[in-house]
Amino acid sequence: ILSMDIVELIKVIFLGIVEGITEWLPISSTGHMILVDAFVKLNVTDAFKEMFFVVIQLGAILAVAVAFFNKLNPFSSKKNKEEKRETWLLIAKVILACIPAGVIGILFDDKLNEIFYNWQTVAVTLIIYGVFFILIEVWNKKKNKESAIQTVTDITFMTAFLIGIAQVLSLIPGTSRSGATILGAMLLGASRIAATEFTFFLAIPVMLGASLVKLLKYFMEVGFGFSGTEIIILAVGMVTAFVVSMISIKFLVNFVKKHDFKVFGYYRIILGIIVILCGACGILTV
Repeated sequence: ILSMDIVELIKVIFLGIVEGITEWLPISSTGHMILVDAFVKLNVTDAFKEMFFVVIQLGAILAVAVAFFNKLNPFSSKKNKEEKRETWLLIAKVILACIPAGVIGILFDDKLNEIFYNWQTVAVTLIIYGVFFILIEVWNKKKNKESAIQTVTDITFMTAFLIGIAQVLSLIPGTSRSGATILGAMLLGASRIAATEFTFFLAIPVMLGASLVKLLKYFMEVGFGFSGTEIIILAVGMVTAFVVSMISIKFLVNFVKKHDFKVFGYYRIILGIIVILCGACGILTV
């Protein structure tokens, strides 16, 4: 039994690592989780596993809150009056940008999952948005003009709302929440750094809301409370996701200062092809 528990623990740590990496890079955490789930089977109920894949994101959210605490803290003693005002405005823009996906998600989450949660959709969206990343970077290079929006504070309320509309696309599995918002922000004139940072900030209310909704649904279906093993699985998954997310966030922030997003575009296309091959061979069950 002990060796089985250790094996389960290793599986949970691995899933936490996958979540911590793929949640922030624009490569679709859902696409990776579908693939990983086909090969790494957790010894839990389907209802718990479905909830775990969403709630594990709480560790990833905490990483953003810690990594950008000063930037998002309107009460910081290090900020002057104007900087505090800008922070409040930034928070308001983030909340505004969350409304479109929040409303559509609450109203149609089950329907969207029923229609689109399958490997075929994930493969197509991985490839399509991979191509978009490559095209937008090629276009930016040809344009050879500095982005109009250099920092997150330059993002207007209208731009924030339009980025929020782009985020609605991420309700379709395989799109990648960060992928949709980064692409949307860049198309609206944001620099890679501004697009990436705003995407991180957007994640906090979006993923927190999604996790709480999923937890509530789980409790309504299964009843309140977890077994000791389930608590350990959730805790280990979230802690792993938090630690790996801290590394991923730092990596992406540094990466976009020197590189473009084309590499993620190519990666998405390759992953999409892998999903198609695995699905065609009957390895994927969703």
